[in-house]
Amino acid sequence: MNYKIHLEKFEGPLDLLLYLIKKNDIDICDIPIATITDQYMEYIEMMKLLDLDVVGDFLVMAATLMQIKSRMLLPPDPLAGPDAVDPRQELIDRLQEYEQFKLVADGLKSKELYRQNLFGRLVDEEKLNEIKEESKEVFVEATLFDLINALSEVLKHIPEKKDYQISEEEFTIEGKVHELLHRLIETPRVSFMELFRQAKCKVEVICTFVAILELTRLKEIMVVQNRQFEDIEIIRNAANETPTTPESL
Repeated sequence: MNYKIHLEKFEGPLDLLLYLIKKNDIDICDIPIATITDQYMEYIEMMKLLDLDVVGDFLVMAATLMQIKSRMLLPPDPLAGPDAVDPRQELIDRLQEYEQFKLVADGLKSKELYRQNLFGRLVDEEKLNEIKEESKEVFVEATLFDLINALSEVLKHIPEKKDYQISEEEFTIEGKVHELLHRLIETPRVSFMELFRQAKCKVEVICTFVAILELTRLKEIMVVQNRQFEDIEIIRNAANETPTTPESL
């Protein structure tokens, strides 16, 4: 599968660390560095499998985590006394500062969305009621890490070997893009896991996943959850009524 994924918008290494801390319900001031490092490396392996163009940024953080992990395995310096610096402290400070920036950014985004839902008096009353009715459902967009986590679960149920041979041309990203678009015309809302239920091999799973990323990038679909870490659903983007065929495929 010769296809490299270029993401215009992606979450960075600190986002992944905060994601893992929240997912594991960990105190940010007392990070179990060995556990987080192992999980972080699992996500990097998935990114390598998908050939994401952002892997290099994550490898730098991986080296930092490995260094901290190594320092924590060393016996404490008896000369340092009670004022010894925690090897994790610099990382903790970076995470806390970054988390504050994210909270401010999220707050500004919420205000922007609130303003978008305000309508002047010239708006038709019947149309306004329709808009309000459609906006009752609340969901959040799934992050890249939510998708990678879900993909990892899918791959656990795909056998490494099959008793039959599958042609390399049987599954393509372009084919999966069109298949997904047609399916969403019939069913505007599809469970992420349901898309992979009949997958025959790892190649088909990866092609389907990349098709989801490509259609998300093109804003043809939205990948959402009712709450973070809950089941992921794929829905058509109402802003794009006419599906667009990706030029890159």
